[in-house]
Amino acid sequence: MNKTIRRTAVFTLLLVLALLVRATWVQTYQARALADDDHNRRKTIAQYAQPLGDIIVAGSPVTGSARTEGSDLAYKRVYKDGDLYAAVTGYSSQAYGSTQLEGIYSHVLDGTDTGLAGPLDTLTGKRSAPGDVVTTIDPDVQKAAYKALGDDKGAAVAIDPKSGQILGMVSTPSYDPSGISGTTDGDTWKKLLADPDKPLTNRALRQPLAPGSTFKLVVAAAALEDGLYASVDVPTKSPSPYTLPGTSTPLPNESASAPCENASLRVALRYSCNNVFGKAAADLGQDKVRAMAEKFGFNDEKLDVPVRAWESVYPTGMDKAQTALSGIGQFEVTATPLQMAMVSAALANGGELAAPHMVSKVTDSDGRTLEDFADGDTERIVSASTARQLRSAMVTVVEEGTGTNARIAGAEVGGKTGTAENGVGNSNTPYAWFTSYAKDSSGREVAVAVVVEDSGAAASEVSGNGLAAPVARAMMEAALRR
Repeated sequence: MNKTIRRTAVFTLLLVLALLVRATWVQTYQARALADDDHNRRKTIAQYAQPLGDIIVAGSPVTGSARTEGSDLAYKRVYKDGDLYAAVTGYSSQAYGSTQLEGIYSHVLDGTDTGLAGPLDTLTGKRSAPGDVVTTIDPDVQKAAYKALGDDKGAAVAIDPKSGQILGMVSTPSYDPSGISGTTDGDTWKKLLADPDKPLTNRALRQPLAPGSTFKLVVAAAALEDGLYASVDVPTKSPSPYTLPGTSTPLPNESASAPCENASLRVALRYSCNNVFGKAAADLGQDKVRAMAEKFGFNDEKLDVPVRAWESVYPTGMDKAQTALSGIGQFEVTATPLQMAMVSAALANGGELAAPHMVSKVTDSDGRTLEDFADGDTERIVSASTARQLRSAMVTVVEEGTGTNARIAGAEVGGKTGTAENGVGNSNTPYAWFTSYAKDSSGREVAVAVVVEDSGAAASEVSGNGLAAPVARAMMEAALRR
């Protein structure tokens, strides 16, 4: 054979082999990646080729599907009471993707999850009927929170302390996910993105803020567990005013007339005495306070409920003055409403924290359970004695102290207010916080945390008792009626 022809034949053969190898690679190894690529139009067409499964609240769907006219996407997502449940469902949009439960369970809801496939579906390659996501949300608690927050910018979370079930989760201002579910909703989408109040942000889970005096519960727990104080009723030897260590700067109390000098933890929680908790944090040291905070859930980068919550932070590398400021929930301490609800839930449950979750189970189209989430998966945070003492002190806050707007007739209610500084020198409107629990004689109980970022009120009128406690009371009353 001619040498040139032979070389050409070998080269051509190599090209053919290269094409075969590439085709095999694409079909065998890259097929799934290409099929799942968000830029693959066929994926979106297939996703919306049939009605989606539903997200269920109290046995009824809060989602649905509607026919899309004049589009290759046959169906689009619609929502019942979309503004009310947006913080729970997230959105499923033909143009902008999916978030929260819609995103986490997108393959269940569109029928592509392998757990949905029956034997015939596997053989024929036919798409399975979509499944459903069953939540733990109580509609009455949800509605109570949404109505009570009203036009305020803020968020609220309610948890069943024994089971860890999230009964309510609201973020305001909200939005209707139906308004961005199609491919022609660009103006609405742009308006939501441009809104300075960030309605697309789930403030209940994903916007940690300075928790202010609600964090004093964590410091009190650390002080009791460490033995710094024998009980909530012994004097703390705390001067008033208390000077931040290493400085000449006094740490002022919210009320100059409050009996904060050498106050016990009970009195200090009742009057929200900064001197007591600043000194306690400095005496304990940042490592001990951080250890207690982390038991409650701070500094957890992977808190899934199952939506991933933003990390609540107790900082490191502080000097003693900064540690004292951290003891009153300032400096660089941040927390989400979910986190502060977890603090009250653990104390309400005898010192044990049940893992918070807002999905009870995932089912197929016939109602068979594909995945369920156990209630009451608990971890010991503080001793039963510490929890009992702090509950008693929280009751004092509600009955006689700064949290009187949370009282509920016929129920045991304990809470802690907070008014957190916002901006350099508290130049912005402070945040109003309230975290609490309630129990009634029938055994029903609930833990709640509320933050009001901005109500439109003047800074001098902002307080946890005035703005956040009434929201918490409305949620607790609804939960106790369950």
